[in-house]
Amino acid sequence: MSRARAVLPPALLALVLVALVVSGIRPYDRLTWLLETVWVIVGVPVVLLTWRRFPLSTLLCCLLAVHALILIVGGHWTYARTPVGDWARDLFDLSRNPYDRLGHFVQGFVPAILVREILVRRSPLRGSRWLAPLVVCACLAFSAFFEMIEWWAAVAGGSAADDFLATQGDVWDTQWDMFLALLGAITSLALLGRVHNRQLPSPAPGG
Repeated sequence: MSRARAVLPPALLALVLVALVVSGIRPYDRLTWLLETVWVIVGVPVVLLTWRRFPLSTLLCCLLAVHALILIVGGHWTYARTPVGDWARDLFDLSRNPYDRLGHFVQGFVPAILVREILVRRSPLRGSRWLAPLVVCACLAFSAFFEMIEWWAAVAGGSAADDFLATQGDVWDTQWDMFLALLGAITSLALLGRVHNRQLPSPAPGG
């Protein structure tokens, strides 16, 4: 194992944990912060508990850390109020803060590599022409499930859930969210598939 491979995962973990703690200090809305960062709060222990049996590739570690940071930033300020999103809105003369759009693109981009890694290493799909379509379908299914979570949050919380939904008045927000996740998954596989293959362990002889 190279030194970079040994040092990078703990460094990324420390970065994410520090960012999570800092983001929890006086967030814009405590419930929104919890709803947005719960994936990080749950995901970190899962990765740690399964690491010995299923260590993740360097590429996937980096992508998961980036995704976690995006969720953490959105949780602290809410997706409709992130400063970087306001800056992009003003710079490009947009009608809304686009940070939510970025979040949903990444919601497809990063899980695509996660699902791909699991399927390649734990299923007979390595090298199969069905691998990419099934990865994309899994990412789109997760995006649709997330939209149902937003629906349930809206029913349960009413106007109090507006910060979590981040629709910003767009009646097509749900459709845009799923489309961007779909686009993110396809883009991820197209750009990173070969890089990912080089980081995955070779199949066992006769496997």
